[in-house]
Amino acid sequence: MNNDYLESAKKTFEYYKLLGEKAMAQVPEEKLSWQYSPECNSIAMIVQHLWGNMLSRWTDLLTSDGEKEWRDRDAEFEGGSASRKEVLQKWDEGWACLYHALDALTPENLGKTIYIRNMGQTVIDAINRQLAHYPHHVGQIIFLAKMICDEKWVSLSIPRDASNTYNAERFAKPKRIEHFVDDYKKGTTPPSNSSSD
Repeated sequence: MNNDYLESAKKTFEYYKLLGEKAMAQVPEEKLSWQYSPECNSIAMIVQHLWGNMLSRWTDLLTSDGEKEWRDRDAEFEGGSASRKEVLQKWDEGWACLYHALDALTPENLGKTIYIRNMGQTVIDAINRQLAHYPHHVGQIIFLAKMICDEKWVSLSIPRDASNTYNAERFAKPKRIEHFVDDYKKGTTPPSNSSSD
């Protein structure tokens, strides 16, 4: 069962990674650093924060505190322009660190206590914590991308006014066991809570 959990967690992380990439791909390079206001984060800043968090949380997951001494969290939210190459380099590095840590885990590790800022929690709780945290920020990236692209935005989910058609196509197929991420990677749209995204 714990091995099933690990695989499910990896697939869920993968889904949100794909959503973030598909959203950022639609944004012109010069707009990756755009801020709605000085108090709001740009896509580049959100990626920088995810990168810092991922490197800190997942490096030496089982043996050191998840808030590393070398992390400068405040700097993750500093503005400035960033190229697409720079943004995607940090994006890829952060996710690679996460997947390296998850791939090294065994079901027996999931109940082990680890620490984040000296607060103990199980490995499974730490994974769940980030399964809530990272999608939160990917949602921000998507929202910013939609604002930037406006009428040029290409939906990442079921487009507006297409739910009935989508459902008819899905229910016309036989029941099967398939992870929605695998379906999404094939190019078909996964179910979503939003009809506009």
